[in-house]
Amino acid sequence: ECPLCLLPQPPEAFPSLASCSHRSCQACLQQYLCLAVRESRVPVSCPHCPAALQPHDVHRLLPEPALRDKYEEFLLRRLLVADPGTRWCPAPDCSYAVFAHGCAECPRLTCGREGCGTEFCYHCRQPWHPDSPCAPVPPTPSLATPTAQPEELAHGEALAQAEAEDIKVCPRCSAFIMKINDGSCNRMHCTVCGCLFCWLCLQEISDVHFLSPSGCTFWGKRPWSPTRRILWQLGMVLGAPMVISLAAGVAVPVITIGIPIYMGRKVLATGPASRRSSLSGCQQCLSVTSSVLLSLFVSPIITALTVGVGVPLVLTYVYGTVVLSLCR
Repeated sequence: ECPLCLLPQPPEAFPSLASCSHRSCQACLQQYLCLAVRESRVPVSCPHCPAALQPHDVHRLLPEPALRDKYEEFLLRRLLVADPGTRWCPAPDCSYAVFAHGCAECPRLTCGREGCGTEFCYHCRQPWHPDSPCAPVPPTPSLATPTAQPEELAHGEALAQAEAEDIKVCPRCSAFIMKINDGSCNRMHCTVCGCLFCWLCLQEISDVHFLSPSGCTFWGKRPWSPTRRILWQLGMVLGAPMVISLAAGVAVPVITIGIPIYMGRKVLATGPASRRSSLSGCQQCLSVTSSVLLSLFVSPIITALTVGVGVPLVLTYVYGTVVLSLCR
């Protein structure tokens, strides 16, 4: 039975994939690949797991030659967009890429496509401007017309501002990305170049970005104000010893006493009913006692590891990262 269409199929209808061991019928895989390529979701992942399908499998399953060419074009464009030295020709109807490594000091580039030859700037990626500085990024166009009334103008500016907050550009490849500004997760992933960035500050991030004192929160519509961020950092620096002492004072007895109690209840409650009935009262008591005694031996080790590793990490973060942020 195919896990996608839930229809019984003969074994030969399930093609094998080089990327993983999942199986789906050929008709479902072809439909899935066609939809993914038309929506430019390239590379295409397996419909059952995040593993990327191998190009030869995609070529073998895609039914139309035009879709195969489009798949190859999307793969190539993604590879070029992820390269920081690649520049795209700004001429209309020209998608030619120029490899411009080491051209920052001599920023005049020329499109190499036959019949184009457009000259443009390496830095601002606009048509070549020999006698003028690079133009700044144009602001988001307003939705209001010049002849609109003040109420209409204010409404149009509000709509334009809302639209500008919903659509931003990837910091690596400048692809437009849309997100509903509803305070949901701010950890964004660009499907074009694979860049992981923060929606609030538009900086490439690591997994600890939202734990750093940057003012960016994992959820929220806006980063913290500088005043709120500094007050929070000062509170962390001044209150860290008391909070750590309180947390350690609660965690040590809870772990030391809680693990033996949990293990004793677990041994007493688990196991087949026939096994419990075949054991005598003394045997059950011995089993519970041995598990509790073993837990009493292990729990201090777990407590020491938790406190010995957790406390230095928290102190390093508070008096290292936070203090350096305050000094800056």
